Amino acid sequence: MALSRDEMLALCNSFGKNSLMETLQIEFIDAGEDFLVAQMPVNSRVHQPMGLLHGGASVALAESVGSAASMLFINNELSEVRGIEIAANHLKAKREGMVTGTARIIHKGRSIHLWEIKITDEKGDLISLCKLTNMVLPKRKA
Repeated sequence: MALSRDEMLALCNSFGKNSLMETLQIEFIDAGEDFLVAQMPVNSRVHQPMGLLHGGASVALAESVGSAASMLFINNELSEVRGIEIAANHLKAKREGMVTGTARIIHKGRSIHLWEIKITDEKGDLISLCKLTNMVLPKRKA
């Protein structure tokens, strides 16, 4: 791996500036050769009308961590990542606290990356289980 853990985290945290990730307060907290971890606070910013964690916020966390993880595997000068499919099963409700999304690579091809993202609470209970497919494309000129 070309980058150290701290370099990977700094790079991933820089992706979120002025984006939905900043709005949702998503922060990358751990990284390794085949995984990336981010956390997000559960508060009124991510609640649905019943005061529970919105499934869309969970999916945003999953796609954020899975897409950032794919970006760590590619040459960002030559390629870019696009999420092309995401599926989520929401298994447990959450009202407040913190959720953590851990992306682990299932398949790393030249043009397709498949990730499993487990979203857990502070006790390690599974909140959502997601699957994300990313496509790796040649970088387009601005």
